[in-house]
Amino acid sequence: MRYYLGPQLPNFSAGETNQLKRSIDFIGVNHYSTLYAKDCIYSNCESGGHAIEGFVFTTGERNGVLIGEPTANPRFYVVPTGMEKIIEYFKRRYDNMPMFVTENGMSQISTPNEDVNELLNDYKRIEFHKSYLSSLARAIKDGANVRGYFAWSFMDNFEWQCGYSFRFGLHYVDYTTLKRTPKLSVSWFRNFLMENITYMNQEGISRNHHPNKKFKNRKYIDVE
Repeated sequence: MRYYLGPQLPNFSAGETNQLKRSIDFIGVNHYSTLYAKDCIYSNCESGGHAIEGFVFTTGERNGVLIGEPTANPRFYVVPTGMEKIIEYFKRRYDNMPMFVTENGMSQISTPNEDVNELLNDYKRIEFHKSYLSSLARAIKDGANVRGYFAWSFMDNFEWQCGYSFRFGLHYVDYTTLKRTPKLSVSWFRNFLMENITYMNQEGISRNHHPNKKFKNRKYIDVE
């Protein structure tokens, strides 16, 4: 990295390096999609706007075949296996430090003439979370130290890059009246959580007890 980026990277003293080692409490993982990557250091790729760009090319297509089902965001595809792979990578790379999936979700297009009923019946969002949680469950069963999962997002909101053009929320927001209406995915999440909490209560499992030690021999999350 230093060979290619040189002065773009900061320099740390030996003392600062020691202070930084294992100085974080957990790793937060924002994961929405997966793309193919191509090494551009020794291949012809379009250069980027600054030094850290131009070293890798990413795409959702290979040999004319998409990596997964497209979503409203043109750069996001539904690739559930990517969740397990990224968690497994962090487990190996950072000695299985505690992890939280801090963002995971899919968007719907928002337009002035949008069909609200279609947005409220968000079946594709339900399938998205079912498949990604299943992938996450496999990583947990394999020992990944995952402590929590946060769906993005609780309600439709202003996205920094896209404004109000995409809706990620489990609750529909009327941006004129600010009225909030639960989407179908809210009911699914409620049932999903209650079923698993009921199981934990029946087994006498503490919420503070890490699931890896108790759930090793069972299907950790039933999302079917």
